[in-house]
Amino acid sequence: MTQYKRIAIDTSKAVFTLHGIDQTDRPILRVNLSRAQMIPFFRKLLPTEIAMEACGGTHYWARELAALGHKVLLIPPQYVKPYVKRGKNDRIDAEAICEASGRPGMHFVPVKSAEQQARGMVLKVRDTLVGQRIALVNTLRGHATEFGVIAGKGLSNIAPLLEKIEAETTIPSEARKMMALLGEEIGRLDARLKEMDANIKRTHNANPDSKRLATAPGIGSITALTVVTTVDPNAFGSGRHFAAWVGLTPREHSTGGKPRMGGISRAGNERLRQLFVLGAMSVIKAAVRQGDQCADAWLLDLLRRKPRKVAAVALANKMARRCWAMMTRGEAYQPARHARLS
Repeated sequence: MTQYKRIAIDTSKAVFTLHGIDQTDRPILRVNLSRAQMIPFFRKLLPTEIAMEACGGTHYWARELAALGHKVLLIPPQYVKPYVKRGKNDRIDAEAICEASGRPGMHFVPVKSAEQQARGMVLKVRDTLVGQRIALVNTLRGHATEFGVIAGKGLSNIAPLLEKIEAETTIPSEARKMMALLGEEIGRLDARLKEMDANIKRTHNANPDSKRLATAPGIGSITALTVVTTVDPNAFGSGRHFAAWVGLTPREHSTGGKPRMGGISRAGNERLRQLFVLGAMSVIKAAVRQGDQCADAWLLDLLRRKPRKVAAVALANKMARRCWAMMTRGEAYQPARHARLS
C-alpha cells in the first residue's frame, strides 16, 4: 500500500481533485474523485496528512476524514494564493494547497464540530432574515414614494406608512394590494426575528463565556455569542493577533525601512468586525452624551483628535483585544485592568 506524505484536496460540490506527494515531495498522485468515491478511497489509506482550503463544506470533510484516522489541515485560501503557478485549474490549485500546507510557520484553521457550526448557523440565519426585512422595507418605501406617500426611516414608521397607503384613494387598488403584501411579509419576518431573538437571549444567558463578555461596554448578547461560537482564543498569541485577524489593524505597505500604514485590513470575519464597530459607535454615542465626567478619558481625547468613525475603529480594536483577554483569563470586565489595553 502506497504511503503518502501529504494529500491535498481541491474541493467542489461534485468533483474533488487530489494531489499527493511521497516522502521526497515527489508528486505520485493526481486524480479526480466524485463525491461518492471520497470516503471509500481514504478508508483504504494508511493515516495520512490531508490538506484542504478552509471554505464551504471543508469542516464536514475534515470531520469525516479525521474519523478515518487521518490528520486534516485546513488552510486559509489567501495563504494558498501565492503558491498558485501560472494559469488556474483544479490540479494547479490542489498542488498549491499541498505546497502551502507544508511550509514552516503556516497558520491553519481549527476544525469546527457539528455543534459549533450549528450554533454559528443560528446567528447567520438571523442576519439573513434581517437583510431580507431591510430589503422589503426599502422596497415598500420606494413603491410608496412613487405614489407620493412618504414615511420616515425605521421599522416604527412602517405601520403608519401602511395606514397612509390604505387610506390614499388615488393609489390604484392593485398597487395597494401589492404594498399590503409587502407589509404582511415584513410583519411575518418581524415575528420570526422576535422569536429568534428570544431564543438567542436564552442561549446567551445559559452560556457563562457569553455572559462574561457582555459585561464589557459595547458588547451585547449578539456580539458575545458570535465571538464565543466563532473564536478559539487559544489560536491567537495575543489580543493584538486576534484584532489583526478580525481585520481591525492597519494594512501595512512599508518598504526601505519607511513605515507606511493604510486603512484597516478588513481580514478575517466580516460580521464580527461589523459587530465590534457597531458596538464601538454605541459606546461613543453614550460618551458624547455623558460628557467629561463619566466617559473614558482615552476615548474623549481620541474623539477630540480624530473623526468619529476613525475613533470607532480604534475603539473596536481595543474591544476585540479586551474580549480575547477576558476569554483567555476567564474573567469578567474589570475597568481598571482593561483600561491598560489603551
